[in-house]
Amino acid sequence: MLLAKVGEALLLALGMMWQVGWSLVLGFTLSGLVQAVVSKTQMQRLLGRDGLREIAIATGFGAASSSCSYASAAMSKTLFKKGAALIPSLAFLFSSTNLVIELGIILWLLMGWQFTAAEWIGGIVLVAIMTVLVKLTYPKALVEEARAHVDETGGHDHGSAEGDGRTIVQRLRDPAVRVYVAQNAAMDFSMLWKDLFGGFLIAGALGAFVPDGAWKTLFLNGAAPGVQLVGNAIIGPLIAIVSFVCSIGNVPMAAILWASGISFGGVLAFLYADLIVLPLLDIYRKYYGWKMMLYIFGVFFATMVLSAIVMDLAFSALHAVPKPNPHIRHDLTMFAFNYTFYLNVAFGALALYLWRVNQKHPMEHGLHAAPVSPRDA
Repeated sequence: MLLAKVGEALLLALGMMWQVGWSLVLGFTLSGLVQAVVSKTQMQRLLGRDGLREIAIATGFGAASSSCSYASAAMSKTLFKKGAALIPSLAFLFSSTNLVIELGIILWLLMGWQFTAAEWIGGIVLVAIMTVLVKLTYPKALVEEARAHVDETGGHDHGSAEGDGRTIVQRLRDPAVRVYVAQNAAMDFSMLWKDLFGGFLIAGALGAFVPDGAWKTLFLNGAAPGVQLVGNAIIGPLIAIVSFVCSIGNVPMAAILWASGISFGGVLAFLYADLIVLPLLDIYRKYYGWKMMLYIFGVFFATMVLSAIVMDLAFSALHAVPKPNPHIRHDLTMFAFNYTFYLNVAFGALALYLWRVNQKHPMEHGLHAAPVSPRDA
C-alpha cells in the first residue's frame, strides 16, 4: 500500500513536471535575452515609474511572456535590476502567471471554461488590487535597499551586449548574443533548480497521500456560505505556500483540490498563490533580501485573498461555477501525444542547445562572460 502511494506520488509529480517543462525553458530564455540586450536606460524609460502606463505595459509584457512562476520570478528580477519600478515589476509577475494563453487552455481542458475566464479576468483584478495596496504602503527606503541587494546578489550583469550605443535590434543581430542568453539562462536555472524539483515532489505527495475526507474538513464543508467563502480564500494560498505551485504546473493540483471539496474562490486563491510558495519566497529572499521578501509576501497574500473573494462572488451571482471532475487523479496520470508533448520536444531541444553553448562559453568565475569571438559565437 505504501509503495503504491509512493509510486502514485512520483507519477503525479512527473505529470506536473511534464506539463510545465517547456514553459520553464521559455521563461529562462526570455529572462536571459532581456539581460543580454536591454539596457538599464531603456528599462528605466519604459518601466521606471509606477504610473498606469508603465503598469499596463508591464502587464502586457507579462501576458506575452512565461507562464511559470519560477521563470517569471527570474524575469521580474531582471526587470527590477534593469531599472523597472516596483509596481510594474510586480504587475509583470501577476500577469505572466495568470494572463498567458497556454495556462487558460490547460484550465479549460482540465477544469472548464469558467476557470479560464476567472483566471484571466482575475489577473487584471490582481494587478489592480496589488497596485492600490502598494501605493498605500509604498516603502521607499526598502525598495532602494532591495535594489542594492539584487545588484550585489547578481554581481555585474552576467553576459550582456548593452551599453555599447547600439539599438536592441542591432544587438540581437550580434552572434555573441546567443552566448550571453545561454549564460544568463544557465545562471538563473542554477539558482532555482533545487526549489523547483523539491516543489514537484511535495505536490505529488499531497495529491497522493492526503485523502479527500481530510481536504473536505480543511475546506470547511458544511459551514455557513460566508464563512466558507472567506475561509477557503485564505486556506487556498496557505496550501499553495507549502506545496508546489508553478502556474501551469499547479493546475493539476488545483483540479485535485476542486474535486476534493474546496470552493470556487478557494481554487482561484490557490491558483493565484503560485507566487508565494516557500521555494519562491526563498528566491525573493535571495534576490531582494529578507525585508522585501516579507513585504512582497504580505501584499501578495492580501491581494490573492481579496481577488478570490471578488471573483467567487461574481461567478456565483452569474451561476457560472462548474462541477468538479471526481476522476481527475486518474486523468492526470494518463500521458498522450498532445500539444504538450510537441512543445516539450521543441523546447527541450532549445534547452539542450543553450546548455551546449554555455558549456562551450562558461562565465568566468560564475559572474562575468568569457570573451566571445564572432567566429566562436
